[in-house]
Order: sequence, then structure tokens, then C-alpha cells
Amino acid sequence: MTPETHGSDGLLIVEDLALLLADDASGTPAGAATLHYSLGGALLVELALLGRVEAEEGSWRSRTTLRAIGDGPLPDPLLQEAYDAIAEKPRAVSSILLTIGSGLWEPLVDRLVERGLLEQKKSRFLGIFPTTSHPATDDPYEPALRARVASVLEGEDPDDPRTAGLVALISASGTLPSLHPQPRWSGTVHDRGKEFEKGDWGAKATAAAVTRATTAVTAGSIAAAIAAATTATR
Repeated sequence: MTPETHGSDGLLIVEDLALLLADDASGTPAGAATLHYSLGGALLVELALLGRVEAEEGSWRSRTTLRAIGDGPLPDPLLQEAYDAIAEKPRAVSSILLTIGSGLWEPLVDRLVERGLLEQKKSRFLGIFPTTSHPATDDPYEPALRARVASVLEGEDPDDPRTAGLVALISASGTLPSLHPQPRWSGTVHDRGKEFEKGDWGAKATAAAVTRATTAVTAGSIAAAIAAATTATR
């Protein structure tokens, strides 16, 4: 399996994101406290790529709303559930992220186990308490995906809008330092991640304006929500 195979016939963006956020040894996610925002954002970006959501900018960024567009069934139950939730009524992006992103981690881990990208290990802590971990397998898909994301952050233009959207989501979630292998960290890498959050993807990653707009709005909402959560816990 290679990163080029993902999409409607392979992994969703949200599955790629979950795989990147999962610790290779334990499967514990980076950024767990605000994970629902990041995972919900990945579903929104995928729906935008499919032409099924549209952003409507309000007077304040936080009040930007999304509405469902198009018709017909979607290729994956997770996408369909997210679309149906958005279709109920136009809502602020921050509200949508919470609605569609909550409770996603466990189903995503199950999917990744089924795909052979994570394994499930049961053991007992101190020989008494049952525990379950989900370490990475030796499938080459994840290392190739991580290397691809790192190369984009280090300056290479993404070949497709899916990778661009993934980079934007990772940057907005504040989990860039958890990537392995880590990109050659510098102010340039940080700034490049912020460019992707704004929908500035370079010449190769061509996509409809609605996709860029939705990604920018989503990334902005994720970053704002995480900043607010971080401030509240201090």
C-alpha cells in the first residue's frame, strides 16, 4: 500500500491523519485533548474535495458557516454521517467540528487495525489490570506517508490537494513536533505549515476554490479552538 492509493478506493484523509497522530509504540494519539477538532476537520476537507460542502464567510471568522451541497450517496459511512449532520442546517464551523469529530478515534483505530496498519495488543499492567495498545505494524505505507508530509513541510510542492490538506490539518492541530521522522525543524517549516492552513498550496496541488476556502476556514477554526482550550487549562 502506498500513499498514492488513498482516497475513495483507499484511506480517507481522516484515517491518514489518525495514523500520523498515533504513537508508533502504543497507538496513543498526539493532541488527544483536542483530537475531535482535528479529526472533524479531516472529514470536512474530504467533503470539500468531493464538492459536498461549501463555506460561507460571516462577519467574524468564528461565525463562518458550512452548508452541505450536492446529492447522492457518499463513498464511505463516516463521510455520509458527517455530511448528514451538516445538511441538517448551516452551522458555525467550530460547532460542526465538535459534532462530527467526537467519538471518532476508536472507530478509526479499528479501521487501521483491519487494514493492517496498526495491530492490537492485549496485556496486563502489573499482571493484573488489562490494557490494550495499538502499535504500528511494519507496513511501508505509514513511513512513506510521514516522509511525504515531511518533504512538503521542508519545501517540496505537494502533488495533490489531499496531501496539502493533511499538512494544513497537522499544522493547525499543533502536532507537527510529533511527526516521525520529524521535518528538519526551522522557522521556515513552521511558516510553511501556516501557509497551508491559509490554503496556499503551491502550483502542483490544484483544487477548486471551495476546497481551499473550506480548508482555510477549518484550519483556522481548529487552531482557534485548540488555543482556547489551552488557555482554559492554564
